[in-house]
Amino acid sequence: MNVINKEIKLIGIDVDNTLVNAKKEITPEVKDTISAARSQGIKVVICTGRALSGVTKYLKELEINNRNDEYIVGFNGAVVQCTNGKLLSEKHLSYQDYLVLEEISRKEQLHFQAVDAERIYTANRDIGHYSVYNSRIVNMEISYRTKEEMANIPIYKCMFLDKSKLLDKFESDPLFAKANLVSDITRTEPIYLEGVAKNTDKGTGLAILCKHLNIRPENVMTIGDESNDISMIKYAGIGVAMGNAVTDVKKVSNMITNDCEHNGVAKAIQAIL
Repeated sequence: MNVINKEIKLIGIDVDNTLVNAKKEITPEVKDTISAARSQGIKVVICTGRALSGVTKYLKELEINNRNDEYIVGFNGAVVQCTNGKLLSEKHLSYQDYLVLEEISRKEQLHFQAVDAERIYTANRDIGHYSVYNSRIVNMEISYRTKEEMANIPIYKCMFLDKSKLLDKFESDPLFAKANLVSDITRTEPIYLEGVAKNTDKGTGLAILCKHLNIRPENVMTIGDESNDISMIKYAGIGVAMGNAVTDVKKVSNMITNDCEHNGVAKAIQAIL
């Protein structure tokens, strides 16, 4: 694997199907390679759609948890913070944005939820299977709240969760375009479409962090697999697509590494060490 010789100072890494494999585990080779990069002074930053609580396990494994000098880009760029929880930047969806998206979900008959810093909320009394699954994966409690009760809850993102074929159909529906008028919506997994405040994505979040750290884009490597990773892939001097990445990610990347089952993150980082 050949890459342009660049002085990389920061590596931004997506979580699901990138940092971790299908079992949601960091392999020993990936862990050791990240440790080697950090030993050379390279910042390793988790860039994810999850909240801080949803990646704490991995931060501990990588020995960057609960630190004032280590960082994550969370909620697809809506939050930039230290791993000890200190906020550097945050953007919320408005209550009106939430109402528009929630109404669209009802018209499309799609499962839907909103997320703040600590909890998942659904206005469906019968909490759906996908919401329960997501709650377990990201380590966040889930609660029923009426639309009216959501008025004073600071929402970082909203999610349409359903069978992939139903989300595929929704993406070609005029109501999807209407949803995108109030929120920037990207596919994060086959069963998830996630919306955050307009002009918010992993790329803008990473840019905020890099400005804070005085690191230029050309000194950044990013690694990802899904549509919500495209912005940070394009931002970085070296944007890396996982072998299991969707086609649109591969098209904008500088290089393609192994898939998440075969230490793709490790192979990409080894190429610049």
